[in-house]
Amino acid sequence: MIYILADDLGYGEVGYNGQKKIKTPELDAMAKAGMKFPAHYTGNAVCAPSRCSLMTGKHPGNAYIRANSKLYPNGQTPIPEDSETVAKLMQRAGYETALIGKWGLGGVLENVDNPVLNSGHPHKQGFDYFFGYADQRRAHKYYPDFLWRNTERVMLNNKANGADSDNDYSHDLMTEEAVTWITENKDKPMFLYLAYCIPHTEWRVPDLGEYADKDWPEEHFKIQAAMVSRMDRDIGRVKRLLEELGIADNTLIMFNSDNGTHALKGTREFFEATGGLKKSKRYVYEGGIRSPMFAYWPGKVPAGTTSDHISAFWDFLPTMAEFTGEPVNGPTDGISMLPTLLGLPEKQKQHKYLYWENYAGRPSAAVRMGNWKGVVPDFRYPEKIELYNLEGDELENQNVAKQHPEVMSQIKEIMAEAHTPSPLFDIKFDGFYNVEEACRINGVKVINPEEQKLKKQAEKKKRQLEAKKKKQSANKKK
Repeated sequence: MIYILADDLGYGEVGYNGQKKIKTPELDAMAKAGMKFPAHYTGNAVCAPSRCSLMTGKHPGNAYIRANSKLYPNGQTPIPEDSETVAKLMQRAGYETALIGKWGLGGVLENVDNPVLNSGHPHKQGFDYFFGYADQRRAHKYYPDFLWRNTERVMLNNKANGADSDNDYSHDLMTEEAVTWITENKDKPMFLYLAYCIPHTEWRVPDLGEYADKDWPEEHFKIQAAMVSRMDRDIGRVKRLLEELGIADNTLIMFNSDNGTHALKGTREFFEATGGLKKSKRYVYEGGIRSPMFAYWPGKVPAGTTSDHISAFWDFLPTMAEFTGEPVNGPTDGISMLPTLLGLPEKQKQHKYLYWENYAGRPSAAVRMGNWKGVVPDFRYPEKIELYNLEGDELENQNVAKQHPEVMSQIKEIMAEAHTPSPLFDIKFDGFYNVEEACRINGVKVINPEEQKLKKQAEKKKRQLEAKKKKQSANKKK
């Protein structure tokens, strides 16, 4: 099983959802040969809480991580060691497990001379193998000084590490790592979580490819398109590798994005990145949480189909439980999608509702109940609830709250039922995040932002100096 996750890829940034400017032929072909899910939703409107819902099978009202926790002094707030995760379930079912790419749910205390694993490290959450970024903030750089391989730093030949030029593009390294890992494990049951960073900014790519000569008004438009097409190319490479190894018919591939498009510097408008859906990343309107999902499994997932099944990231854990026969250890908010994936919609259970709460920017919440969508644009004013009928208003243009008091009553009841208080994330905390409590739980010293910045700068200088000495030493030997 291979689950591929893009980062900040909008619902409309792929050809199979109507994209015209960015070319995604590999994804388009797989979507056409598989099943599309236009009513599938991300775990949240920003990265870390979305990935937490994906891995732990809980919606944002119950999930441990509910925001990106920017003030945490060592990357992302780690999920507890006893969390149930998809990877742990797959391990129990006898699968080799690997995470390649961006994690963002804890991992390593990096700002120390001898890095220490914390409870969120992939090895403590069910992954046998890990290559990539533990800290999601570091994942914003495509030419970093190092990546992690398991618990060891892999130093890279980039300017950030003292090199004369940037040479090691992290996305390309992830693809090579995925190809190697799949090849080495082709004879075993395997679960690969391939969490690419594209197209999250910064805008960096080794070459502009087919977009180099485009008469587009801004250079970053070309870069974004080239990044997405590069990811598309490499996903096609993974697909063909499975075919060459003779395991394509035994491998389910699911493709998704962690949240809506970042919408920066006019990209949303230029590429029509949401496909017309309202808003973008950080908002719980459709443009922030609707996912460009498809499933591809030759001979198993019916080819050329589209499912209207309403589903979300927290369904992945119970889906893998039914897929493997290994039960979920603990509660889940999800429902297995396996009947739908296998073309048996009559056997598919349905959600009573889907629920989101989000603490990025303005704290907000949303409910989808059938075709009804309730949105609280700001949690601090819970009485201000908008209501949309997605059946005739997919773009959420007409707020019909006043016309449907009985539906509004149901939405309010669901919001009260779905929200479990969190010790870390709430509107009562500064920045909606209790950094002091997060640090206390994890035995980490609270560091003010300026001190944290200085520590990171000192650590970076130290690594650059060490790399420079190694380079000078190597030159002398020559």
